[in-house]
Amino acid sequence: QVQLVETGGGLVQAGGSLRLSCAASGRFFSRYSLAWFRQAPGKEREFVAAVAWSDGSTYYADSVKGRFTISRSNAKSTGYLQMNSLKPEDTAVYYCAAVSGPYGGGRTSERFDYWGQGTQVTVSS
Repeated sequence: QVQLVETGGGLVQAGGSLRLSCAASGRFFSRYSLAWFRQAPGKEREFVAAVAWSDGSTYYADSVKGRFTISRSNAKSTGYLQMNSLKPEDTAVYYCAAVSGPYGGGRTSERFDYWGQGTQVTVSS
């Protein structure tokens, strides 16, 4: 089992950058695939990015491809989401999620077993 805590959210102007962190506690962090989801007011939670534990493969939503980068540090038991060229439509609560075992790029919330509490990202125009 793993517990996740997100930090790094805040208010930024359009075109700016933020880096979100997802600190994990628990054993065998390196065997968990990590993902970021986001949920804007009045909208469903949506997939943003994921990184597989087995081979480091990364997956991105089309809306963030080329602007966001997901990464992880197993030594620090922390995942990251570097967000560049932010747009007002990126405004949302961002959640970190994790799942153990084989992962082939699934993008639904149900695919992941563990969730953080979320961090707010607001992009002003």
